[in-house]
Amino acid sequence: MNLFLNCINGLKVERPPIWFMRQAGRYLSDYRETRAKAGSFLDLCYNSDLATEVTLQPIEKFGFDAAILFADILLILDALGVDVRFVEGQGPVLEPVRERKDIKRISNIPAIHEKLFPVYETVRKLKKELPTNVPLIGFAGAPWTLATYLINGKGEQGSLTAKKFLIENNRDFEKIINLLTDATIEYLIMQIEAGADVIKIFDSWAGSLNADMVLRYSLKPIKKIVTEVKKKFPKTPFIVFPRSVNTIYSSFCDENCFDVLAVDQFLDREWISKNIQPSKIIQGNLDPIFLTQSKEILIQELKQVTQDFKKYPYIFNLGHGITPDAKVDNVELVVDFIKGLKF
Repeated sequence: MNLFLNCINGLKVERPPIWFMRQAGRYLSDYRETRAKAGSFLDLCYNSDLATEVTLQPIEKFGFDAAILFADILLILDALGVDVRFVEGQGPVLEPVRERKDIKRISNIPAIHEKLFPVYETVRKLKKELPTNVPLIGFAGAPWTLATYLINGKGEQGSLTAKKFLIENNRDFEKIINLLTDATIEYLIMQIEAGADVIKIFDSWAGSLNADMVLRYSLKPIKKIVTEVKKKFPKTPFIVFPRSVNTIYSSFCDENCFDVLAVDQFLDREWISKNIQPSKIIQGNLDPIFLTQSKEILIQELKQVTQDFKKYPYIFNLGHGITPDAKVDNVELVVDFIKGLKF
């Protein structure tokens, strides 16, 4: 066992473990060089040697307590046969799936493993190269977040296209959600078999759903994924991140199969410490913007976050992914600050 896994399992730890979402990313010059070497973002994701290299970069540079597999949540859509491209300055662009014939076309779930084999190979390589005290986090996008890209054809503020489709074409939408749920179960089982120690599910667009929709289309499919995977791997911990669902976080907290609840920067910390922390390990919620600020401002915010959450063990992380304009020195400062804490 180690600090990160001990914390997740509710064992006594001397300080909060720390890792960052997107800790391998464009803010690092080493990452930018490796990405240029790969040729494209997708090529980087599917090159197990280079994906291993960029996963290890922040571990070697900063000494984070956990590594997260370098991949992308949209790889599973690519593996299902959706045309996925990453356009510089625009982000992901997909061929939208909104008709029944297209849903049938991408329904061959067993076929995903051939395309995703390099991802599983990256996991295997990382397990050989990571320090023994640094666990590996595998991950997937939640079905609702995947569905937003699939239906919108891109990231869309408010996910209005997908939300309208949900309401106006509910039967087809249910088929999409069920398809993505089943494919994600298969994908995560393979990641764990390859060596992933922990799994995180990102529902980055959960906040675009109404409260009742969150329960049906975010919580319900995520619960099915975790439940089904844990039938085969009962000891594998799951971190669940339903971003920006406000007080509906409490409904996720009530699910015993979720081991850790990742909280965003928009949720009141006093509410978190009162309503979530007593019954669930949390992860978060430093706003990534503070990594772009002066050291004085950053330290002030670090003191506040750690003070607010100090009553119970927790995992230190950001409220969302680290941004390309983050200062490398600030990342090092945060890691050193957290490693200097004592519970």
